[in-house]
Amino acid sequence: MRSLGVVWRSAAPVAAVAVVLFGGAGCGGPAASSPQSETGSSGAPRTQNSAVPAPATPSVGVLVSGGDHYCTASVVSSPRGNVIATAAHCAAAHPAEQLEFAPGFSGADEGTYPYGKWKVRATQIDDRWIADQEDAVDYAFLTLEPDARGRSVQSVVGSSTPDWGAGPDQRVTVVGYPVEDHNPENRPIMCTTDTHRDTDVPAMVRMRCGGFWDGTSGSPWLTGYRGPDRMGRIIGVLSGGDTDAESTAVLFDAGARSLYERATRA
Repeated sequence: MRSLGVVWRSAAPVAAVAVVLFGGAGCGGPAASSPQSETGSSGAPRTQNSAVPAPATPSVGVLVSGGDHYCTASVVSSPRGNVIATAAHCAAAHPAEQLEFAPGFSGADEGTYPYGKWKVRATQIDDRWIADQEDAVDYAFLTLEPDARGRSVQSVVGSSTPDWGAGPDQRVTVVGYPVEDHNPENRPIMCTTDTHRDTDVPAMVRMRCGGFWDGTSGSPWLTGYRGPDRMGRIIGVLSGGDTDAESTAVLFDAGARSLYERATRA
């Protein structure tokens, strides 16, 4: 059972599905340019109290099932360029064969898919999350099929580099897609702010920035972000939070790395 009752930020119920499970014991290509966040004299993005609409970031997009998008995901660097990261509760919401990833998605109603949709081949979720929905392992890695031209998603849209040992005190840039009720144009939002350890769940970190409504689960937490062609390092993904202004993420650790490595071989 989930210990804290943290509100997830997916826009679809979690279903019991057939996924590839692995225990947690021990357990970039080029991107199109768009305007960067406002930066300070050091070149690092300034901190914010509320998220702002952002130009599409090619390597960040939405998970789609049955034509509807419900969570955020992003491309992470991998040997074959075919791995994305999201929250476990997002990956488990639908069977893998029903899932697609739409990078750079934007637009009202059905929206636009500038880089197409990429079919999910396999899903890696920690079995502790499947068994007990443990907040401390609410991350997942998905392996994608190549597109019709045989290209990997990373070669088309770029990626961020996974960091398996980041500390809790970081400055992060978070990019996500709130649901249409709070985001009628289906545009991504972005916020740069500081993180600190969650005192209730030591494996998690917490940030304060308004605007991260349902749909932003799985959003990448990036350090060293300097723009869509300089994504920096991903240290975790958004899991949930009690309000839209307070969000949590699980820091990637040895368990996350084990899942990622399995995803690279799937």
